[in-house]
Amino acid sequence: MSAPKSDKPRNVPRLDPPETVRGIAKRLEDAGFETWCVGGAVRDALLGHPHLDWDLATAAKPPDVRKLFKRTVPVGVEFGTIGVLDHDNVMHEVTTFRKDVQTDGRHAVVEFGASLDDDLARRDYTINAIAYSPSKNELRDPYEGRKDLEGKLIRAVGDPRDRMREDRLRALRAIRFAARFNFDIERDTWDAIVESAPELSRLSAERVKQEIEKTMDQVRLPSKAFAMWRDTGAFGTLIPALARVTDLQLLPLDHLRRPLVPGRPARRSTRIAGLFASMPAATVRKTLKDLRFSNTEGEWIALLVERWQQLGPSMTTALLKSEEMGAADPWSSDQYPTSAMLRTWAASAGRTRLAPLLRLADAFWWAARQAGDPAPYKQTVASVYKRAIRIAYKDAIAISDLAIDGTDLEKLGISGPAVGATLRRLLDAVINDPRKNTNDQLLEIAKSLDGRDGTP
Repeated sequence: MSAPKSDKPRNVPRLDPPETVRGIAKRLEDAGFETWCVGGAVRDALLGHPHLDWDLATAAKPPDVRKLFKRTVPVGVEFGTIGVLDHDNVMHEVTTFRKDVQTDGRHAVVEFGASLDDDLARRDYTINAIAYSPSKNELRDPYEGRKDLEGKLIRAVGDPRDRMREDRLRALRAIRFAARFNFDIERDTWDAIVESAPELSRLSAERVKQEIEKTMDQVRLPSKAFAMWRDTGAFGTLIPALARVTDLQLLPLDHLRRPLVPGRPARRSTRIAGLFASMPAATVRKTLKDLRFSNTEGEWIALLVERWQQLGPSMTTALLKSEEMGAADPWSSDQYPTSAMLRTWAASAGRTRLAPLLRLADAFWWAARQAGDPAPYKQTVASVYKRAIRIAYKDAIAISDLAIDGTDLEKLGISGPAVGATLRRLLDAVINDPRKNTNDQLLEIAKSLDGRDGTP
C-alpha cells in the first residue's frame, strides 16, 4: 500500500457539514481527542450531492464517547462505534480509529489505538478513504480519492485482492458505487472482483439482500449494476437463476421509479419484482426466502411476478388491439380494453397490487419499445392505468365486495366447499356485469347453480 500523502492543500472546498456534526466534533476535540468526518458524507459532499449521514472517526474510545454525550446508542461497541443522537434525534456514528488485525471475509477483528492514517488504510475504495476536519477545514486524502472522484473511477485502496479477501461484500459495493455515480471500475479492481466472485457465497444472505435493496434505493438505472453482477459472476454464485439474465430482461428496472423518500416500500418491491420477473414464480419465492426477505414481502413480490407472467400476454394483446382500433371517445361504451377486462385484471392482481402490476407492465413495454419490438405506447398505458385504478376502487372485484356472503348461501342449503365455489361464480358474474351485484339478483343466480360445486 502506498505511503499516505498529506492533503492540507490549497483548493480545499469547505464541505459544510451540519452544525450538529460540527458540535459533536468540537466536543470531542475540546476533550483532547482528534476527530474527523469520514465516509460517504465526505465523498458525496465533494461530488456536490446532499448527504445526511455524517459519520466521524476519532481517537476517543467508546467509553470516552459515552461519557461525553448523554444520548448514545451502542451501535457496534466491539467495532468501536457509538451512535450519538443530536437534538433532532438524528444519529451520527462515532467510531474509534482502528485497524484490522484479522478477517475471514465476513467479520473483522479490529484493534483500537490506531491513527487516522491507519483507519483510512482499512477502507475499501479511495473515494471512501477521505477525511475532513471541520475545525481546520482540512482534507486528509492519502490515496488520492479526490483525483478518482474527478476521474469518475472506483479504485481499491492498496492491493485490490487484499481488499476483497478482507470483506467479500466490497465486490458488490464497488458495483453499486459505479452504477450510482456512473463511474468506471479500475481494471485491477475489476479483475479482483471477478476473481472474488466464487467466494461471495461466504456472505450472509442478509448482507446480499441489503445490497440488492441499497442498489434499488440508490441507483437511478439499476440495470447497469445488475449487468455487472452477471458479468463478474456474482449472480452465478449468489442467485444462479439470474446468471444468464439478459440486458433486455434487466432494462425494465430503469423505468421503475426508485423510492426517493421513506415510506414508499412498494416502489422498491416493484423494482425487485422486475429483477426477478424472468424467473418462474416458484423459483422467485424460494430465492426470496433464501435471501431472508420477510414472508409478507416475499409473497407480495412473488405474486406480482406471477400475475405479470399470467396476465402480461393478454394485457399486451389488449392494449395493442386498442391502438389498432384507433382513439375512441374516452367515455364511450365500446372502449377497449373493456371495463370487464379491467375488472378481471384487477380481480386477479388484487386491488392494492393492481397499480404496481401496471407499473411493472409499463416498464416491460417501455423496454420492448427501446429494443424495437411492438409494445403499447406510453399514452395508451397511461389512459388504461387511470381507467383500471378507478374501476378497481369503484367496482366489485373481490368476494368481500359481493352483496351476499356465505351465510346467505347457507340459507339456500348451500354448504361446505360449494359455498366458496358459488361465491367465485357469483363474482365472475359481477365482474362481467356490475349491475348484478344486488342481494336479489345474486340469490337468483345462486339458486340456478348446482349446490354441490357452484356449476349450472
